Amino acid sequence: MTSIPINKLTLSFIVMLIGIMSCSPSTQLTGSWKSPEATQKHYGKVIVAALTDNVRARQTVENDLQAQLAERGISATKSIDIFPPALMRDSGSNADGLLQKIQGDGYDAILTAALVDEETETRYVPGNQGYAPMRFGWYGSFRGYYANWAPTFYDPGYYREDKVYFLESNLYDAENDRLLWSAQSRSYNPGNLERFSRKFAELTVTTMREQDLID
Repeated sequence: MTSIPINKLTLSFIVMLIGIMSCSPSTQLTGSWKSPEATQKHYGKVIVAALTDNVRARQTVENDLQAQLAERGISATKSIDIFPPALMRDSGSNADGLLQKIQGDGYDAILTAALVDEETETRYVPGNQGYAPMRFGWYGSFRGYYANWAPTFYDPGYYREDKVYFLESNLYDAENDRLLWSAQSRSYNPGNLERFSRKFAELTVTTMREQDLID
């Protein structure tokens, strides 16, 4: 059988296509846990709380979680509208006071989101193109071989640092303070807060729906 020569443009396209197919979403669910008690009660009035002292991040994440829950008919309130940043800082670790306020306002569940860890990963980014064990038409001459491979030989690649963030979402029963559900997710290089927040909120609420925590 005659082999079909692959030109440089075709090879570049194949390498690009493989890269696209192998790319994973920047934000992924890595695990979850659900209490056996979670399906015994309907939760229709939820307060969402992003546990951070970064006001912009808190506002953005809570907005998106509220919007995702509202799309599913869940009445959701942002914690920042009830507990402003100054109050959260002053209350410190006094969770009892916060819980009493939540219970007094008639909420039946609390959905929290928090950044629990972050890491830096170093990975090698190859140069212009990689090697594939095939017959190349440009192997027939030195000039063709050199012209094809010189960019790779003299631009071998570089090392890149990726920021990896580990997040946790928890759902609590506001009446008895018990954990109903917990999910862990991982996000790579979330350079844009708004884009990351939308994806995180969608992933969180969709998973809650799939696991019968909300309608």
